[in-house]
Amino acid sequence: MTTTFSGGGASASTATRYARVLTIAGSDSGGGAGIQADLKTFAALGCYGMSAITALTAQNTLGVSGIHGVPPQFLKAQIQAVVEDIGVDAVKLGMLHAPEVVEVVAWAIDHYQLPNVVLDPVMVATSGDRLIAAETVNVLVRELFPRAVVVTPNLDEAALLVGHPIEAAHALEPAAAELLAMGARAVLVKGGHLPGDEVVDLLAQRTGHPLRLTSERIASRNLHGTGCTLSSAIAAHLALGAELPEAVASARDYVIGAMRAGAQVQVGQGHGPLNHGFAPVPTHRLPLRPTDA
Repeated sequence: MTTTFSGGGASASTATRYARVLTIAGSDSGGGAGIQADLKTFAALGCYGMSAITALTAQNTLGVSGIHGVPPQFLKAQIQAVVEDIGVDAVKLGMLHAPEVVEVVAWAIDHYQLPNVVLDPVMVATSGDRLIAAETVNVLVRELFPRAVVVTPNLDEAALLVGHPIEAAHALEPAAAELLAMGARAVLVKGGHLPGDEVVDLLAQRTGHPLRLTSERIASRNLHGTGCTLSSAIAAHLALGAELPEAVASARDYVIGAMRAGAQVQVGQGHGPLNHGFAPVPTHRLPLRPTDA
């Protein structure tokens, strides 16, 4: 069968595109978290990844030694360049360290009507280093909670947001309810920091019953970038057309596989990365629509 090309592009009947996912987050020079983990995750799950960098960090497996913020206007230019040419099917939001950075992101979501926004409220690194200014938290909640399809705090971040410790699995549901009351449309509270052999996460939405997800704890010190990877995987599955509960469950399975595959590998002297490439799939090709950029 012969395909006819016109003007250098495929015919309307044969044209395809990739599932496109944009990460707006900080750069991890050690490669385990931030946009580096995000792009690895997108690729492993068959999506085309793009990035708009909010900050550069000097970090490795032992911790963060420096943060250099990107000027808000340049962040805006990165987002504009990507969205206006390539287009976006889902967005992962990571390290947004300053109020003016949050405001640029909120503007972009509204201006471009960006779909499937997953907010990982990155506040503290695995090493314990704080990654967000205190004055940014209120702006983050006000501007981005209502604009995201799901917010994915870990236990420390959820406790910081609600203003009290979350010390047991039975406290996940009340904490999720508090976060929903703060404006979130859906929230995935990750209970990995709780003690015990079982890891419990809770997905709560404004309607319906919460979804409790459990798995066996994996013994590993290579947990750097786990939260970045999970939120990126959720965004990737949303870009591929999954509904939120399915996207969360599939993303969680991917993270568990990446943790298990990387548990016995030593990278650096501290908290090493997951094995993002343990089971990569080919990049998915979707039908090109007239509305696609």
